Parts: sequence; structure tokens; C-alpha cells
Amino acid sequence: MTPQKNNRRSFLKTTSVLAGGASMLSNSRLSAQPDKVTGPLMAYVGTYTSPLQNMRDTQVDLPPGNGRGIHMYHVDRDTGFMTAAGLHEMGTSPSALAFSEAGTRLYSANETERIGDEEHGSISAFAVSPVDGTLTLMNSVSSGGKGPAHLSVHPSGRFVLVANYFGGCVAVLPILSDGRLGRLTDLKKDVGNVGPTRATNAPPGSFAFSGHDQTHAHMIESDPSGRFVLHVDLGQDRIYIWQFNEQTGVLITNAPSFVSLPPGDGPRHFHFHPNGRWLYSLQEEGSTIVLFDYEGARGRLSSRQTISSLPPGFGGSNFCSGILVSDDGRFVYAGNRLHDSIGIFSVGDTGELTFVGEEWTRGNYPRSFSFDPSGRFLYSCNQRGDNIAVFRVDPRKGNLNFTGHYTPVGNPSSIVFLDLASDR
Repeated sequence: MTPQKNNRRSFLKTTSVLAGGASMLSNSRLSAQPDKVTGPLMAYVGTYTSPLQNMRDTQVDLPPGNGRGIHMYHVDRDTGFMTAAGLHEMGTSPSALAFSEAGTRLYSANETERIGDEEHGSISAFAVSPVDGTLTLMNSVSSGGKGPAHLSVHPSGRFVLVANYFGGCVAVLPILSDGRLGRLTDLKKDVGNVGPTRATNAPPGSFAFSGHDQTHAHMIESDPSGRFVLHVDLGQDRIYIWQFNEQTGVLITNAPSFVSLPPGDGPRHFHFHPNGRWLYSLQEEGSTIVLFDYEGARGRLSSRQTISSLPPGFGGSNFCSGILVSDDGRFVYAGNRLHDSIGIFSVGDTGELTFVGEEWTRGNYPRSFSFDPSGRFLYSCNQRGDNIAVFRVDPRKGNLNFTGHYTPVGNPSSIVFLDLASDR
């Protein structure tokens, strides 16, 4: 399954749902495939679960979930339809997934607050079969905090970056030579005041209040170069920027160390434009997208545009979820929960966004969404609807057209893709 060096990016397409991946292109989707590829295409879905019967004595602290672990599917390249292909059963809510660049290892963030007597979640490493894509657990280690909600693989391939939502901290875990995870090389706790309950840019009539009770690290990912690592704290309304030492796996304070979003708006996820110079940040409670100019030499962000993630004139409650930039950089897609839509925006010559339209997700509470490797299909993980809905992407206008295909899966949180094509 190991790809040739010149085909590494076309070989593997994966996501963290959103949030999200490692470096400029998210782990959900690297570059587009050739026009015609044969061989299996696999999808892996992370879910929210309930503790397994044989795990109840370990006192795993979780809310009830309808998922059963990491669900696997065969994907039809022409229609986008998914067919069940297996299950790796887990009772620890593997809600976020990320592949190594070679596709031989899969890492999951297991979003529990406590395992046994210890207050932390865990990160698991899996070996991926090159024949049928099945998973074999290699090891699990502490995430360094409670409720790990996001992870990504650093571009060097040597570290996994973790955001602990309920722990209000971020961690760095080394990837050992065989792909297993070692003990963390760094842990940084978000320190400072939290923002107000009411978002500055909340839609009229919104009662979407959450996340400002304490610090909440929600996403972490490196910049395109790998020299800097960014993470958001929803409770503090901040995006932190760290220098990253690739030799030691240590996060070093940058100057400035963070940028602030409007009080209460709650930054949740971000995504770099393919040019590496623009970053789009999505705010959960403010229901906004903020365009930042990114100065890669010094790891600095400067805000330039703020636009609603919702249709013009919308009033009511909404929680934003994930954000993606299309591979060609022409469109931005933003997830709206409660409104249950994906907002579609065109990208202008200077990076500024214009609202194009919206598409109903055909399910309740779209927690994340991802493109398939070709970029022709978009998959919406409708968490409370217990399904994944498949849409065909219009490459000219950016519109999403529902294919009529649902995949039933309990509490889907994220979806990533792996190409097992024999000609790679």
C-alpha cells in the first residue's frame, strides 16, 4: 500500500472534522485523483459511543451514544454511495480520526473525560491492512487532558497534535518508528479569562449559548510549512500560534502568542486556503467566518473580513461546526447545526468571501463534513440524525446536489478516506 514518492498526495485523502488534518490541506482530502482510478476506496467514520459491556468496570465517562466505534465502508467512486465493510468496536467515542500520510496508520481521538480513576481521554494508533483496510489496534495513550475533540498529524509525520476540549489544553504525542504512539512530549494549558455567554455577532433571537464556562481547546493543526502550530480556544475566543520544534516535539511561545476574536463568538475550526496565505476561521456561537491574512514567516494572523455563515436575514439559534476550502481554492463551505445547513461561499481574488447559497444537510446536527478524494462528493455527518448524507459538488458554481443516498450510522462525528487502489 505504500505509494511512490511522487504519488503520495494523490494516494491518500483523509480528514480531522473537522475538523480537520495536518498542514495546509486537511487530512480529509489531499490533491485530486486522476480521472479514472480502479481499486477499493474506503471510508472510516468516527462516532460517539456508549461504553462496551466489557469496559464498564473501567468507568469510562461518556454520554450515551448510538455509534459502535470506527465504522468502515466501501465507497463507489462513480456514485459516492457507501456500503458497510466492517467495524472496529470501541466504547470510548473515537470521534476524530486522522491518517498518516502513507495511509498505513490511523489515529483516533477518544473523546472521554475519564478512564478508570484518571481524568483524561486517550489517543489510539491502528495499523491499516493494505489488502482490505481493516484496523488492528497497536496501542492507546493518554491524551493529556479530558475530552480530546480533535487531532492532526504534523507534516513531518513524527507527531500527533491533540486538542483536549474539556481539559482546555493541547498536547503533542510522538509517533514511534513502528507507528505506535509514545508518551507526550509537550502539554500546554490555555490560561486566561473566558468570554461572555452572549456572542458579539450572535444572529438575532439566538439562544445558542455554550462553551464559555471554561477554557475549551477545540482544534489544533500546523500551518503549511510545519514551522508553526495553531489551535483555537472556544471559551477564550482566541486562536493561539506556537512555534514548533520538530526535533523535540515542543510548542514554543510565539510573539504575539494569540489573536482574539469578538467576545463570545467562540472560534471552533479553521482551514487554510491552498495558497497558504489566507486562513478562514469559523465561530460556533457567533455564526461567522473570519478571513485572516497569514504571515507564514512569523506566524502572524491579521483579520480582514467577517461574514455570516448563515443566509442573509436569518434569525434564530445556530451552532457552527466545521469549515472546508475546496481543493481548487474557489469555494468555502461552512457547517450550521440547528439550522442544519452547509453555507456555500465563493472566494474572490483577494480571498474575501461572497455568499453563494446553502444546502440542507438532510439530517439533524451536521457535526462535520468532508470531500471524497476526487472532490466530486461531499459527505455530511449528521450526528443527531444518525446518518451520513452524500452530495455531488458542482465544480463550476460550488453548489451541493443531494444524491439521494443516506448511510445509517449512529452519531457520526467525522469521516476520512483511504485509497487502496492497486495501481498506486
